[in-house]
Amino acid sequence: MLIEVPAPGEIAEWDREAALLGMPEQVLMENAARSATAVLRSAAGSLKGRSVLLLAGAGNNGGDVFCMARHLLEEGASPLLVHTRGRDRYAGAAGLWLSVAETLGVPMCSSDEWEAGLAGASAEGFPEVPDIIVDGILGTGFRGAVREKELGIIRRVNAMAAGMVFAVDVPSGLDAMSGRPCPEAVRADVTVTFQAPKPGLLLPWAAYYTGRTVVAPIGIPRAARKKASFRTLVLPSQMTPEGGFVVARTASEAGGSMDAVRQGCSSTSGRSLPSHKGAAGRVLVVGGCEEYAGAPCLAAHAALRAGAGLVALAAPDTVQASARIFQPALTMRRLHPGGAAVRSWDDVLSGCAADILRGAGCVVLGPGMGRGKGVIPLVEALLSVKGRPPFVIDADALNALADAPSMLALLREDDILTPHPGEAGRLLGISAAEVQGGRFEAAAALAGLARAVWVLKGEGPLIALPGGPAVISPWSVPQLAVAGSGDVLAGIAGAFLSSGGSAGDAAVRAVWTHALAGMVLENRFPRRGCTPLDIADAVPEAVASAEEPGDAGQVVSGGHAHCLQPADREHS
Repeated sequence: MLIEVPAPGEIAEWDREAALLGMPEQVLMENAARSATAVLRSAAGSLKGRSVLLLAGAGNNGGDVFCMARHLLEEGASPLLVHTRGRDRYAGAAGLWLSVAETLGVPMCSSDEWEAGLAGASAEGFPEVPDIIVDGILGTGFRGAVREKELGIIRRVNAMAAGMVFAVDVPSGLDAMSGRPCPEAVRADVTVTFQAPKPGLLLPWAAYYTGRTVVAPIGIPRAARKKASFRTLVLPSQMTPEGGFVVARTASEAGGSMDAVRQGCSSTSGRSLPSHKGAAGRVLVVGGCEEYAGAPCLAAHAALRAGAGLVALAAPDTVQASARIFQPALTMRRLHPGGAAVRSWDDVLSGCAADILRGAGCVVLGPGMGRGKGVIPLVEALLSVKGRPPFVIDADALNALADAPSMLALLREDDILTPHPGEAGRLLGISAAEVQGGRFEAAAALAGLARAVWVLKGEGPLIALPGGPAVISPWSVPQLAVAGSGDVLAGIAGAFLSSGGSAGDAAVRAVWTHALAGMVLENRFPRRGCTPLDIADAVPEAVASAEEPGDAGQVVSGGHAHCLQPADREHS
């Protein structure tokens, strides 16, 4: 299933819509505090007698913590509430709940008093190192660089040896969109985020700061989200007793087993499978050169493993000779109408493009193709064939598009492009480091180049759908970090695209299946050491037992993917 992921700006819109529907901010804040306290209780066990340091910032995130302090006091904990702004600077719902906490006798002090060691005046006997630290300094509305005061508090939290650090909505200092520290962030053991996951919390590198991430409901009405457009993610959810779900990035984080990883998705086992090879999808792989003979073979092998009924290879003669031995099931497509020898793509006549594509249900173009002078005219000729099938464009075909950007106009909505950060950088005219530093922005920029489906590869792949949201794959799978893994992904996408359905659905399923195949290998190769062939050979097991992440075609056509829980709100 696809879970809706609101960007921080969309959260603010939900907040406003909820208020118009009669859900005032103070109610949402109270709901958030109740949910957060329940998650904390589940993570830490009984809270009675536990010393809890609560750090509250200036915005709604601080208001949630003010409410939590009251609940902790009621449960018999020993809370100390530390506010980072002057007592009189809290207004609105946050000010209301701070006053209630003060009236009910919650011990509190300012962050200046706490850092000066004067907190004992407010909470006699409070230990120097508490059992639990609750971080509510900065929220999802935080952008830019952490200011000096908050940075000092973050560093102090990270230096303390508390039994548990519990972050509210997002670890302070972590950008909720990029998942990167700015420049430092609280390192939490558990993060509770409200109503829906935030994009940055799902990315694999954020795990160092978030620890275990749980999404908890706070009661935003579904109608409050009606005007928003969502980013979505491929996320099998692990339900919690509180009614939320756990964000998982690895199989072990999801519960240590493939069954746990697959939980929460609708099974594909009920689908009727084709019994004739012609009905199972026809994939043509076009690629390879003397230096990179293995890449197209890997893509073709993966297409077969992903269920394609017929897979053909169009490649120079030397590559075809190797492919016949590598995978006898492949058929070979001649590249020269006169039967002359084809040593490289420079020998291929662009006028035979239609003949090369004849009968293909999908074309995987580019793996190992090289960057010879004949590649660009051939890529252009293939993309220009009238009535051509959909393409999965990878590797050197992407480099050809970067070298001749006018060809981008030949792309269609049913094409899938799969650049890694280096190739994305060449297409966008920026460095790979800049792509990695702003992956959401890079994915959006790629989508602006052509109205096709773009898969930005790398850790935490992003899938940009035509006119729609991005889909996040949050999984961190070290077994996929091997040369040739991208060729396998292209072959899987080709198999799925050739069997019908939208390109968006094929891309989402391919990325999800690729991740599952890597996870299948975790037991056999726990410290890596697998080859791309191992990944491809694990695909049938992944396909047979995997549950669908959802129909991305629904998103492409303007509908919304299924959301496990309603919306979220601004925490600034």
